[in-house]
Amino acid sequence: MKKIALAVLATLLAPAVHAAVIYDADGNKLDLYGSLRARHYFSKTTSIDGDNSFLRLGFKGQTKINDDLTGYGQWEYNFQNNNTEGGSDSQTGNKTRLGFAGLKFNKFGSFDYGRNWGIAYDVASITDIAPIFDDLTYSFADNYMNGRATGVATYRNNGFFGLVDGLNIGMQYQGANDESTANARGEKQSNGDGYGFSVSYTTPIDISVLGTYTNSDRTNNQQVTSLKYGNGDRAEMWAAGVKYDHQGVYLAGLYGETQNMTPISSNGFANKTQNYEVVASYLFDFGLKPLVGYFQSKAKDVEGVGDADLVKYYIVSTTYYFNKNMNAYVDYKINRIDSDNQLGIAYHNQVGVGLNYQF
Repeated sequence: MKKIALAVLATLLAPAVHAAVIYDADGNKLDLYGSLRARHYFSKTTSIDGDNSFLRLGFKGQTKINDDLTGYGQWEYNFQNNNTEGGSDSQTGNKTRLGFAGLKFNKFGSFDYGRNWGIAYDVASITDIAPIFDDLTYSFADNYMNGRATGVATYRNNGFFGLVDGLNIGMQYQGANDESTANARGEKQSNGDGYGFSVSYTTPIDISVLGTYTNSDRTNNQQVTSLKYGNGDRAEMWAAGVKYDHQGVYLAGLYGETQNMTPISSNGFANKTQNYEVVASYLFDFGLKPLVGYFQSKAKDVEGVGDADLVKYYIVSTTYYFNKNMNAYVDYKINRIDSDNQLGIAYHNQVGVGLNYQF
């Protein structure tokens, strides 16, 4: 049984290691990875209740150019399995999650461009570990640099130029993505030019401290909007977190604030939010991993409402790892949003069950 735990730990800490190697010769390597997730939700919220199975597939490649320079790239796509066979990608939920290419300059760091994780996710990722209900407080896809984001140029340096083990830094620039561009999008998925930074330090006793900051221009439509809530010229956020990860024990927490950035349902943006996230889990030798957590995002001074919770829930889940490639899980989201909230936010509890095959 201890072998199962060790294999699972290796999977969680280094997911690329267990990918299928398609090609590895002459300084070139291509890995294929993916997961097939058979999943069902139970909830009184009709938009959530029902089948939510999907396939996630991607590849990572690298090529050695010389002793100091390596090229790399990654692409990842999501295929929904809970729809009919007709319809466009926008209707079925199929989507490109990641797609970028870059160069790594030995100890001087790496630089890449494309659709990638936003720099603010460096902190959000430490609490994004639930098997299903991982609704984070400030991190959303296509919401500035808080989650997966389009058109980001990213510089990273691990080990601070080879001088300090465990000290990692990152910088990111995002070009404008708004309604007036060829890649037009809605107001809630738009952004102006922006920049961000992150820093983390992992101590010899497996405690990590992390911080991030981003600042972006808001589009003209976001500043003069037909939506009910939100104003301001700039979208800004900061977050700090700490985690402990050692021999199956995982503890993590963060606090962050956003301004003119976090969506309020379909009605606009919060002028300011305060965000709290805490998770704890333990991986037993025989493959069982229970997890508990708490997430809250409070919007401040919402027009006509005052302070209001956008996210507030407890999570209790259990995952059983048969081996590093197969696991089953049950996830329970205990929603603490008031049923009579004025912002139209879902308030029902949710339960999810699933079976996951990954390689």
